[in-house]
Amino acid sequence: MQKRMTITMDEAVYEGLVRVVGRRKISSFLESLARPHVVSEDMAKAYRAMAEDTERELEALAWSEALIGDVSHATR
Repeated sequence: MQKRMTITMDEAVYEGLVRVVGRRKISSFLESLARPHVVSEDMAKAYRAMAEDTERELEALAWSEALIGDVSHATR
């Protein structure tokens, strides 16, 4: 999912981006610069690996479903 944002920069920087990158490519250029600093590909890879581990996912589901019964015994 993409999000829209407004940023403010010096006019010379903007004109340089338009000249070097192109008017319609600034967003993807800035995203490619920022991504390595804010999104850990290792973490994304780890989440994908966990999701693909069907045995682990079944065990996690069974564990969480078993907890539902504990709620009925809780004092209120």
